[in-house]
Amino acid sequence: MGYREPTPIQRDTIPHAIEGRDLIGTAQTGTGKTAAFLLPILERLIGHPRGSIFALVLTPTRELAIQAEGFLAKLGRHTRLRGAAVYGGVGMADQERALRGGAEIIVATPGRLLDHMDRGYVDVRPLEILVLDEADRMLDMGFLPDVRRILERLPRNRQTMLFSATMPPEIVRLSQEFLRDPRIVRVDPTTVAAAGVAHHAVLVAPDRKTDLLAERLRDPGLTSVLVFVRTKHRADRLARQLAQRGIGVSVIHGNRSQRQRIHALEGFRAGRFRVLVATDIAARGVDVEGVSHVVNYDVPGEPETYIHRVGRTARAQRRGDALTLVSREEIGDFARIERLLGFDIPREPGLGGSPETIPFRAPPARTDRPSNRPGVRPGANVPRPRRPQYRRY
Repeated sequence: MGYREPTPIQRDTIPHAIEGRDLIGTAQTGTGKTAAFLLPILERLIGHPRGSIFALVLTPTRELAIQAEGFLAKLGRHTRLRGAAVYGGVGMADQERALRGGAEIIVATPGRLLDHMDRGYVDVRPLEILVLDEADRMLDMGFLPDVRRILERLPRNRQTMLFSATMPPEIVRLSQEFLRDPRIVRVDPTTVAAAGVAHHAVLVAPDRKTDLLAERLRDPGLTSVLVFVRTKHRADRLARQLAQRGIGVSVIHGNRSQRQRIHALEGFRAGRFRVLVATDIAARGVDVEGVSHVVNYDVPGEPETYIHRVGRTARAQRRGDALTLVSREEIGDFARIERLLGFDIPREPGLGGSPETIPFRAPPARTDRPSNRPGVRPGANVPRPRRPQYRRY
């Protein structure tokens, strides 16, 4: 599979995992966390009998479940261990057979696993290993109640491993509740983008973003482009506009069926689609090898989301480019991203190579103009900065 030596997160967690220790592993996206828990699972279970669920991996999205199960199949090809992915949007019959004794390692999304558990045929008594993958993302997506329900049904005498790109306070509290004296492994700052990413930004009017993106896509060097937008409707609309311009494009978001999502991801991986338009459902953990460029069509509202988005390129010590299209209303959010990164992202010319005429930085609010009215505090007559106005989609 091309492995020559372990990545830092693999090097620092695998020995503890093989020993059976509970652990918390945090590292940047794209640093090999999936293998960091799958390899110890295979090592631990390779001599076990077949037909019972010994290991459970919980992931926040269907794509991650499918991806992890496929990776497990490659890593465990020469073992007798079997894996299965359990997720929503598809029929339950094949998953039921796997849960009734057809697989020793289950990779599941919380909601669909609970559906099966509520039907009474999921025997978790033999379970020895639990992994919470992309744990911070599961909390972001509101899975904490489902995760708690699952954890309460699992054997207490188990090994629990928690892997995450960030470590918010909720994760710390969860670990204190369900992990036993965990070994904590932190690799690299979790709020810094991958070192191989070259960052760029362009100031552009909201209604010119599609034109600018289409112009940039004329460059043949943009071979595999992942474009992030804010909403599902914007994703569909942008994909239609790019397709009308003759650009090979697919789209993925939460309203797409499982068949459509698989078709989009597989087509993008295989190069049938040069561009994949996605909402942030794809920002965490979906490993598409060889993404040359990430485009933030919409500036994310949370700076950490920028880190996860651009982490889709420059994976595994490769290089990649991240381009952010910034409208006037998004300048404040963009400035927060720069503060998180600790440097100014280089600006590029806009459409047709023309320089931008709108100031790229939001002017500071004036608070020193005195008021002429008695009894009014200084600065009270200074107009408040206008709140960003967003169109509804």
